[in-house]
Amino acid sequence: MRGRAGEFPLDPATIRVLGSSLAAHLREQTGDRPPLIVIGRDTRESGAWITQAFIEGARAGGAVCESAGVITTPGIAFLARTLPADAGVVISASHNPFQDNGVKIFSPSGKKLEDTIERLIEADINSERNRRQENVPEKVVFTTNESDAGRLRAHYIDFLAEDIARGLSLSNLTMVVDCANGAASTIAPELFTRLGARVLAINNQPDGRNINLNCGSLHIEAVQQAVCEQHADLGVAFDGDADRALFVDAKGKFADGDATLWVLAKHLQARGGLKHGMVVATVMSNIGLEIALRSLGVEMVRKDVGDKYVLEELLRTGASLGGEQSGHLIFPELSLAGDGLITTLCLLRTMAEEGKMLNELTAGLDRYPQVLVNIRVNEKKPFDEMEKVRRLAREIEAELGNKGRLLLRYSGTELLARVMIEGQNQDEIEAYANNLAQAIRAEIGSA
Repeated sequence: MRGRAGEFPLDPATIRVLGSSLAAHLREQTGDRPPLIVIGRDTRESGAWITQAFIEGARAGGAVCESAGVITTPGIAFLARTLPADAGVVISASHNPFQDNGVKIFSPSGKKLEDTIERLIEADINSERNRRQENVPEKVVFTTNESDAGRLRAHYIDFLAEDIARGLSLSNLTMVVDCANGAASTIAPELFTRLGARVLAINNQPDGRNINLNCGSLHIEAVQQAVCEQHADLGVAFDGDADRALFVDAKGKFADGDATLWVLAKHLQARGGLKHGMVVATVMSNIGLEIALRSLGVEMVRKDVGDKYVLEELLRTGASLGGEQSGHLIFPELSLAGDGLITTLCLLRTMAEEGKMLNELTAGLDRYPQVLVNIRVNEKKPFDEMEKVRRLAREIEAELGNKGRLLLRYSGTELLARVMIEGQNQDEIEAYANNLAQAIRAEIGSA
């Protein structure tokens, strides 16, 4: 869950209920054994008190908690799998501003918590909110043991350096690392320096309020400027919890998640490591990626936006590579959680084994022009139930053929219809998008 820190559902009382509810449901699985929960957070100023409130509830519910302090989201997923713990909990709002926060829960496999347990926890939260609390448990004071937290973080860094990066030397590489003033601020520079790189870290001085502020993966221009000024070989930008990684080549050109998927898919395909000749992406990936992969004989399967849906398809098909345009990539043989540090190491290994710079590796991917129009609507009526919209959409798809793409969808959080069209001609797709937007406005548009 995610929202404004201090407000429901991220108020102290609700967080305590969340902790006790998770502990109770985990005890149903562990029997008499107290469940172990490993917890970490990003650098937001609200993270410390949310962590404490959660642990108070979890301990009252009979769980044992270990805190890794400030650590990346995939770092907690790794610890949940390898300690092993019964659950991993991350206090983070990822790429959101510092005023927000959130809670992510991982199972011991490293996957996000099952929907069935989520529903049970939600029911406990709603039940507690709707009745007067008669017995308030005694407050449990918790302070992070920095020695233990350091041990857990070191375990994760060792995994990255000794397992994922085994045999990889970065001794001739200069890289700019934008840590977004977030969870990677200490971990990322330490990791890449350990592997021999000359690391120029930026936005690695978190103060609780500057996470994602004009930096990191949402503001790639900061790392672009640094790469050019420092004549670096590569730049990488993480988001606040470091599950995403976006890149900049030595010439300052931006490489998003689509470009990274292209580079890694080519590399794996050439070495027989791309299982089933398939890459899993989302509906937001540019059609240029699909066409480029098709030229290699690689199928691109599209799923709904969200790493959850990408992972589900990877596990269903047994494919070895998937991800989102946002830079959230998943390598299921390495980790079931998207990990920006793993993504970076895989890209660096590809550069080393190919003997090429990133700008050379991204060659062959031609991004098609794209237009996105948002239409404010009164309702989310199915598009197939609007005759004019349905007919016009079919006509546009026929005109685009296999050299373009139309995507109609509603926002998940707002009363907005989104029209996205990709094609070879910018003027043409803009005209298509505006005509379709006008048809939607006439049917369900808001004043």
